[in-house]
Amino acid sequence: MAVILITGGARSGKSTRAEARARSFPGQPVYIATAEALDGEMEQRIARHRARRGTDWIEREVPLDLVPALLATDGGGARLVDCLTLWLSNLMHATRDWERDVRELAGALPRLSSPVVLVTNEVGLGIVPDNALARSFRDAAGIMNQILAGVADEVEFVVAGLPMKLK
Repeated sequence: MAVILITGGARSGKSTRAEARARSFPGQPVYIATAEALDGEMEQRIARHRARRGTDWIEREVPLDLVPALLATDGGGARLVDCLTLWLSNLMHATRDWERDVRELAGALPRLSSPVVLVTNEVGLGIVPDNALARSFRDAAGIMNQILAGVADEVEFVVAGLPMKLK
């Protein structure tokens, strides 16, 4: 079993790298999508991701209940969760206790038998946001990434399509 966390900035190549890592394991890969198509632009993004991946993936749309989805798909091919940052945003928007959910995920990952590749955004490298909500989200994402990096077997940082192994 392996837990691989892949982080980086927007359009850094994280998803493409994560797809390659998930495909490198035996079995049919499972794509766990946390995004919701709430507008036309997001529908187009999702369609581009699907077209790039091809049809060899089992797909699950899971905006909130990530741990049950990982448990339900355990025992087969690698699971790719894309992306944790959207999942966090969904949790915060639903006024869920995001720290509890993140800690539940961190506790579940080592107990799974099939590999998991997690995609997240590094949002703390830019300027300090100008409003409390954005600062709260940036801080939550940083905390989430630290917690999950702590339980991951491998951590990669992707810049300009190039992965750098951190752990």
